[in-house]
Amino acid sequence: MPTLPLLLLSPTRLEAPFLKGQKFDFHGRAGLRGAGWVWLECGIGKANTAATLAAFVQRRRFERVLLFGIAGAYADSGLQIGDCALAEREIQADLGVRDGGLKGLGFPSLVVASRPYHNRFPLDKAFTDELKSKLGLPGKQFLTRDLVSENPSEAHQLARKWEADLENMEGAAFAQTCLWLGLAGAELRAVSNIAGVRDKAQWRIRQAVEALEHHILRIIGS
Repeated sequence: MPTLPLLLLSPTRLEAPFLKGQKFDFHGRAGLRGAGWVWLECGIGKANTAATLAAFVQRRRFERVLLFGIAGAYADSGLQIGDCALAEREIQADLGVRDGGLKGLGFPSLVVASRPYHNRFPLDKAFTDELKSKLGLPGKQFLTRDLVSENPSEAHQLARKWEADLENMEGAAFAQTCLWLGLAGAELRAVSNIAGVRDKAQWRIRQAVEALEHHILRIIGS
C-alpha cells in the first residue's frame, strides 16, 4: 500500500518560502503538494489552526501532521535566537481561571479514551522522538497564548508559572485537535526572538526561517 503523505502546517506563508510544489487553495489558505507531503497555511492563532486542520483532514487521509513556525523563547529556556526545538507538550495558558487553568473550573477541555485533558496536551511521542533523533533537536515545553508577552517581566512570570520554554500562538490548539482526531502530531519551532522583547529590531525572523528550512527539507527529503 502507498505511504500516506505527511501534512505540514505553518501559520503563515512567510514561514515556508523554501517549499516548492504544486499550488492549491483551500478556503483562501495557500497550499502546496510535493512528493510525499502536503503543506497548508493554517493561519495565525488557535481558532484558525484548529479549524483549518479539522476541515482539511475531514476528507483527506493523513497519519502524521507537523506544525512548524517561528516563536519566542523564554530567557531561561536555554534556547538562543536561531535555535530549533520540538514540542514534547503544549500548554494552553489562557483558558480557565488565572490560578488553576481549566481544571480550576472543574471541566476538561478534551476527553480521549476516558482520559481528561485540561490545559496540557502532549504531542505524539513516537513521531517526536523520531524527529529528535533524525534532526538532533531537543524536546521542550511549549506554551500557547492568544496574546504574546508584552515585556520581559510578563514572560518570566509565564515561564515560571507553567514551566515553559517557548511561546507561540497556535500549538496547543494543534495538539488538542490532533489528539481529538487521532492524528500523530509533532511541532517544530525556530526561535526568532526572546519572549517579552517587543523591539523588532532585535528579532531575527530571517535567521529563524533559515533554521526551519534546514530541518524541514531534511524531513521531507528535498
